[in-house]
Amino acid sequence: MQTLTVQLGERSYPIHIGSGLLGQAELLQPALPRKRAAIVTDTTVAPLYLEKLRQTLRGIDVIAIPIILPDGEEYKNSVTLNLIYDALLTNRCERTTPLIALGGGVIGDMAGYAAATYLRGVPFIQIPTTLLAQVDSSVGGKTGINHPLGKNMIGAFYQPQLVLADIDTLNTLPDNELSAGIAEVIKYGLIRDLPFFEWLEQNMGKLLARDTEALQYAIARSCLNKAEVVAADERESGERALLNLGHTFGHAIESGMGYGNWLHGEGVAAGTIMAADLSQRLGWIGAQDVARICGLFERAGLPTVAPDLGAEKYLELMGLDKKVEGGKIRFVLLREIGRAVVCGDVPEMLLQQTLEACCGRVDG
Repeated sequence: MQTLTVQLGERSYPIHIGSGLLGQAELLQPALPRKRAAIVTDTTVAPLYLEKLRQTLRGIDVIAIPIILPDGEEYKNSVTLNLIYDALLTNRCERTTPLIALGGGVIGDMAGYAAATYLRGVPFIQIPTTLLAQVDSSVGGKTGINHPLGKNMIGAFYQPQLVLADIDTLNTLPDNELSAGIAEVIKYGLIRDLPFFEWLEQNMGKLLARDTEALQYAIARSCLNKAEVVAADERESGERALLNLGHTFGHAIESGMGYGNWLHGEGVAAGTIMAADLSQRLGWIGAQDVARICGLFERAGLPTVAPDLGAEKYLELMGLDKKVEGGKIRFVLLREIGRAVVCGDVPEMLLQQTLEACCGRVDG
């Protein structure tokens, strides 16, 4: 097992990464001072891991209240969020009752937002069961829900007490979900870690084959990168925005295609290719760099062609992005592989060219 720390002063917390961690009660015990906890999970994860976690908690005399939600990005909304509040109120959960998120990014985001807002804040534990959640959404304290007009537009910054990333849970992950997580792994190499990008080029086959050692290395390296960024800029006033490489385009794809039709990592992959194309048009990277990036995403089994929503629709959806400032869409672009920047002054003609070049007729 490896343990990293997100350094946020009094709110610092550990990230435990390894195999068989769901059964190690001693890792959870510091964040469970009381004898009750609520586990928020979904209909896919519950049959796989809920009873295992409840058994672990019983070993330290903690009674777990299960809250099982429908599975899917399309349920990441206020209606489903209220199901969490309903269960917490029905069971008279108190301000000292921790919420444990057991699942992927959707569960983590919703449980985290519920924890931030129920009784104005209760303790929160992340147990991510997808690669995407283990390397990205479970770390850093971003929580929230979607709105019909935009993804993750309603939420709060609320840090967990700890993150427990059990690599064994990836054994039950569908191949397309594994690939979706790899999209976020590639992102770290592109924005700030060229040696990691090069490692991914050499080891993509091992990741796809679910080699435990390779997965643990990739998860730990990704979490280390994110922890450093979050420690420097918790509320995304500067450097943390770089973590959104591919997300401005990607969120537009997810929203435009209908939540759940494209996985988040799939949208990020196609969106990152669009960001790379735009970076090339600005003269920052070369065609060989774009081809290299595209090749790695293709090897990971990810889409590199975005759906043709129409330039007008893309601009409308990107105009609702959280990074819009002064009415201008801000893009995370590449100065080179391993160095990203935030750019708020992209010539409209170049953006139109990227939308025309990178979009194709792709079925949802």
